[in-house]
Amino acid sequence: MPLALTGYEIGLLTSALVFIVFALIVALVVPRSRPTFPSKYLGWFIAACIVLFAVQMTAVILLAELGEEEREEVAQETEPDETTPTETTGTTEATATTETTEGAGDPVAGKDVFLAAGGCGSCHTLADSGTTGTIGPNLDAASPSLDKAVDRVTNGAGIMPAFADTLSEQQIQDVAAYVSSAAGG
Repeated sequence: MPLALTGYEIGLLTSALVFIVFALIVALVVPRSRPTFPSKYLGWFIAACIVLFAVQMTAVILLAELGEEEREEVAQETEPDETTPTETTGTTEATATTETTEGAGDPVAGKDVFLAAGGCGSCHTLADSGTTGTIGPNLDAASPSLDKAVDRVTNGAGIMPAFADTLSEQQIQDVAAYVSSAAGG
């Protein structure tokens, strides 16, 4: 599968590469050709370092905000249309109405959130997804219930951050449904 980078990720990568190349050149190349560097150019050198640092931090702050907006747009585009009640009639005159539960999670979509959007596998172990993270609890051993998984993903706990601002409500329901079903909760 090819590596697909979004616009903000390319911007962050570019600014990081410029900063890293500058640091490597100043640390490894320049001292060999000019052992007294920066000597009389110390002011210019410090100014260049400050400018590159400011550019890097600005890129991180501004481009991260753009990335959040892109994620929100994608989440809005991928949310399913609202479900409506449907009526079914049997062989008798009685009419039954069934409603789909709004907010019910889809474990299949939840696996995608677990592996990609949420990045859950970097911290958690879950055999079904093939992840072996060791920072957070082993979800196979913890076997969280659906309600507990929704609470943890939404509000966080301990070192786990809250994802209420990062994931849509449907994504939270999906990943919670996936974790609770895959872990046997």
